[in-house]
Amino acid sequence: MKKIGCILSLVALTLFAQAQTRKLPVVLATSFKKDTFNILKYGAKADGLTINTTSINAAIAACHKKGGGVVLIPTGMWITGPVELKSNVNLHLQKNAVLQFTRDFSQYKLVAGNWEGLPQMRNQSPVFADNATNIAVTGFGIIDGGGEAWRMVKKAKLTDSEWKKLVASGGVLSEDKKTWYPTQGSLKGAGYSNPGAIAPEKSQAFYDSVKDFLRPNLLVLTKCNKILLEGVTFQNSAAWCLHPLMSQNITIRNIKVKNPWYAQNGDGLDLESCKNVLVENSVFDVGDDGICIKSGRDAAGRKRGMPTQDVIVRNCTVYAAHGGFVVGSEMSGGARNIWVDNCTFIGTDIGLRFKTTRGRGGIVENIFINNITMKDIIGEAILFDMYYAAQDPIPQAGEKREPPKVEEKPVTEETPQFRNIYINNVVAFGAEKAIFIRGLPEMNVQNIVMENMVIQAKEGLDMTEATGIKLKNVALYTTNVDPVMNIHNSKSISLDLIRFHQAEVMLNVSGAKSKDIIITHTDHTLAKKPITATFGAADGAAYILMEYKNKK
Repeated sequence: MKKIGCILSLVALTLFAQAQTRKLPVVLATSFKKDTFNILKYGAKADGLTINTTSINAAIAACHKKGGGVVLIPTGMWITGPVELKSNVNLHLQKNAVLQFTRDFSQYKLVAGNWEGLPQMRNQSPVFADNATNIAVTGFGIIDGGGEAWRMVKKAKLTDSEWKKLVASGGVLSEDKKTWYPTQGSLKGAGYSNPGAIAPEKSQAFYDSVKDFLRPNLLVLTKCNKILLEGVTFQNSAAWCLHPLMSQNITIRNIKVKNPWYAQNGDGLDLESCKNVLVENSVFDVGDDGICIKSGRDAAGRKRGMPTQDVIVRNCTVYAAHGGFVVGSEMSGGARNIWVDNCTFIGTDIGLRFKTTRGRGGIVENIFINNITMKDIIGEAILFDMYYAAQDPIPQAGEKREPPKVEEKPVTEETPQFRNIYINNVVAFGAEKAIFIRGLPEMNVQNIVMENMVIQAKEGLDMTEATGIKLKNVALYTTNVDPVMNIHNSKSISLDLIRFHQAEVMLNVSGAKSKDIIITHTDHTLAKKPITATFGAADGAAYILMEYKNKK
């Protein structure tokens, strides 16, 4: 018993030492000439009618040709189609400048791109760059993707009056009348499984027929180096908002990202297969995950083999979102060496969200999270789930979901892993559940340390198929307190200095595989039954190693 406790303590100390001593990544900064290219000189008009695509891209091309500098978007409303950033160009928006992307779909050509970690045909992104070096979007204005023209909307996410107004505006409904589509082409695309997938048997005519469904991400920067996004508001994207892909040396600071809370696939920031990244002092209020780490999906992601790594996220706030800080589910290339510090999540579905599923593969490791404040979390404050099913994290009213079928399968390259994650100093004021951990029978969630936390929630700890988990100095103040903690088929678990209100049961242990669950420095007398064993758990699977000593 003492040996197990020492091993768990060693894991905790090792993760803590790595968090304190591991060198933070160095992110190379951009640098631009002061030469300024005003789009007015290239024929642009801020009349809310003129399509300024040619003028803006001409200014960018001229700036790039002359060695770089600043392309100025003056105050005003500028309608445009897709804009291509080029090396050494800083696209700068003055205060009260609005770069409004047109709702005319013909302005967006179909291109071979990437969607949710897979090669796909997509409409050209409103702002894009490929293989560019030293690029930026800065200033004080707004970049609006015109997403309402592209996005489908679920009836369950609107009030009755909002739904009636949307249907009256045009568009078409799905057969079950539960989803609105802006065009017939969009509805047609929804009827196919993965219609944008690039395949030799698909003709250009087919892609054209579902073009409206292949929504573009607002900003996609592919294989670029030295990127700066600063000061600007990015909003109303058709799909994901900001998507750096296979890029490096990225600085994102002082930006705002806004999408309607009901926006389908309305992620804020998706860092996919990127390295050397700094995200700081930014605000996200979106319709899907807020700040998300990805690295490709399934076999395609593993073949690419590019993890997202060496990332710093600090001093950011996330409001409406499926998750505040998120890893996955498309993490097949892996994710590692990530620091998250001093962030606030208010009203998100989930706070810290780690999600994956069988078939992904990939290893998520060396994640260090510190000083997180949460308020009004709709679901789980902290979640590790290896059974992600591509659903909204919170079921809609009347929606029923069956739990996943649990069966052990062989470990292969398709088996994902979550391991070596350290979470410290978390305060959560209101959540449905404090901590949820669900691993696979063949690949448990492993070596997670959570300490110095106070979480007020309806439910406390729910753990399944986990190994080497340590909670230290964690307060689980629950309103549904029977039991405070559930642990199923998990082993080598340390519960040290756990605080809770009076309860019927402090800990319920279940499952024949549960063992070596150690409780120390915890006042178990607050529960009528400190430990119960159910569903095949041995009576000695959990035990109190050190009695609680009241220091009063």
